[in-house]
Amino acid sequence: MAWVSEVGGGYGTTIETTAHLFSRKSRYQQIDIYETVKLGKLLMLDGIIQLTGFDEFAYHEMMAHLPCCTHPAPEKVLVIGGGDGGVLRELGKNKSLQELHICEIDEEVIGACRKFLPETACGYDDPRVRVHIGDGSLFVRENPASFDVIIVDSTDPGGPGEPLFGEAFYRDLKGALRPGGVIASQSESPFLLPDIVLRLNAITNKIFKYADYAVIQVPTYPTGQIGMCVASDARDVRPQASELPPELQATLRYYSPSAREGAFHHPLFVDRLLQKARRG
Repeated sequence: MAWVSEVGGGYGTTIETTAHLFSRKSRYQQIDIYETVKLGKLLMLDGIIQLTGFDEFAYHEMMAHLPCCTHPAPEKVLVIGGGDGGVLRELGKNKSLQELHICEIDEEVIGACRKFLPETACGYDDPRVRVHIGDGSLFVRENPASFDVIIVDSTDPGGPGEPLFGEAFYRDLKGALRPGGVIASQSESPFLLPDIVLRLNAITNKIFKYADYAVIQVPTYPTGQIGMCVASDARDVRPQASELPPELQATLRYYSPSAREGAFHHPLFVDRLLQKARRG
């Protein structure tokens, strides 16, 4: 047995493993997959925890269903990043969606996850899925007015996901939406990276008429939580605009209308951070 750690900024998370199933340096990043003692499979990119089998459902359900329920009738959805396939898996549960597009820069992440993480990567098996290998920031720029919902399931800033944390990218996201469209983007933890939370919320509030920040509880992420920016020009993003079919809701373990409502209610220090973001 061995222990692996995500460390940085004076903070770390350590997980006990039983096997190192995959290790490869791709063109873009170091990819590692482990079997763990208590948390199922573990995917790390450049030493940063992306998911564990123990709690990935929390992140993937919220990233997929919260923005789709913000839109009254989404048909065409784009995922940027998300090479593990977990967001695709959750989107695939929604039979009203007609096209599921994913733009992932690193094809080797997809291949590794399809082989070693079939529980999440089964999302690729949906016939509605169209895979695009390339730079997500370029892809949205080249596909204006194309999508009802865009979900940015990025890695942390500093690696291949760095271009996905700037204002120009969010303007291109807005341009790639159809009328009434919604975006949701991985936007870090307010405990660990408040500067990133402030930056992304300031950007979304500047560009979109409606923008807010929702928090997801994910125990194996540093600080146990991560957030998403949700934004639209068409409607307030807090209330649900569409309901999940009962048969879909029955398959979920985290997302629900009450979980959605709670995700937008924050402790005082986060409210103050978001107020600062809204002031620009």
